[in-house]
Amino acid sequence: MVAAEPTLPVASVARRLGVAPSTLRTWDRRYGVGPSKHTGGRHRRYGAADVNRLELMQRALLSGASTAEAARYALEHLPKSEPGAQAAAPEVSVRIEATNGCVVLPAESPGGTIGPARLARRLSAAALSMDTHAVQRLLDEAVAEYGAVRAWTEVMDPVRAALNGSWRSDGAGAEAEHLLAEGSLAALLRATPVPTEPPNQRPVLLSSVPEDRDALPLYALGAGLAAWRLLTQSFAGPLSADVLTIAVRRSLPAAVVLWARHREAADPRLFARLTRGRQRSRLFACGPGWDPVTLPARVELLGELPAAAERIRYVLLGGGAATP
Repeated sequence: MVAAEPTLPVASVARRLGVAPSTLRTWDRRYGVGPSKHTGGRHRRYGAADVNRLELMQRALLSGASTAEAARYALEHLPKSEPGAQAAAPEVSVRIEATNGCVVLPAESPGGTIGPARLARRLSAAALSMDTHAVQRLLDEAVAEYGAVRAWTEVMDPVRAALNGSWRSDGAGAEAEHLLAEGSLAALLRATPVPTEPPNQRPVLLSSVPEDRDALPLYALGAGLAAWRLLTQSFAGPLSADVLTIAVRRSLPAAVVLWARHREAADPRLFARLTRGRQRSRLFACGPGWDPVTLPARVELLGELPAAAERIRYVLLGGGAATP
C-alpha cells in the first residue's frame, strides 16, 4: 500500500512562505494558485506540488511581475497535475536587473533548508503583498537567527536592492520598498538595547554624511555593536556639516563613523572639520561612497558591515572573544 502524500493546511503554508493566510486564499480565489488536495470536510490542503507552485510564483513576484503575471507564470511552468503526481520547482537563482547593476538572490538550498536566501524570498513576497505583519515577523526572525549585521547584509539589503530595481515607470513597487525600509528600521531598533554598564564611557557616533539619507546600514551597525554592550549614538537623519561638527564636539565620542553610499556625497574634508580643536576621536569612513585615496591619513576605511563591526569592537575593547 502506497503511503499518502503529506499535505499542509493553509496556516502552515502561509508560515513557510511568509505571507498571511488571507493572501493565500486570495491567490487561490482570484488566480487559481491554490491547494488541490481535498479532505473529508470543507478544508483543502496543499500538497508538495502546490507549495512548489507558490514558491515559483514568489520568484516571479520578486523579479517585478504583477500578482496576476506571477500566478500565470507559475501555472504555466508547474500546471496543476492529477492527484498523486509530483512536480518540482526548478532550482534557479532569481536575477533582478536594477538601474545600478544586477542583484542575484541564490536559489534555496536542497530540501528547502531555512537560510538567509529563503528568508529573503519570504520577506520579498511579504513586502510585495503589503503584508505588514509578515514583514515584521520575518525581519525579527532574521535578526534573531543571524544577528542584526548578518540579517541586514544577507536578508534585508538584498531584498531592498531587488525591490528598488523592480519599480515600474509609473512608480508601482515603491510602496513595497518603503514598507520594507520602515520594517527594517523598527526591527533594527528593537535589536539595539541600551547597555546598563557599557565598556565605553564615550559613545560611538554613527552618522550618514550630509546629503546621504541612507541611514539603515548604520542602524544595523549600531545593533551589531550593541550586542557587545557598546554604547552608540545615532541620528534620525543626515545632519548638516555644521550640526554634525557641533554634535561631535559636545558628545566627545570615542569614535566617529561616517557612512556614505554615494561617491558624490562623500566629502573627505568633513573629517578635517570634525578634528579641529582638542577632538581626539578615532575616525572611520564606512560605505562604498568613500575613495580611499582621498581620505586623510588618520581616517581608517572600514570594510563590509560585519568586518566594520568587528574592527570597531577591537579598537574600543581590544582582543578577546569576538562573538557577541
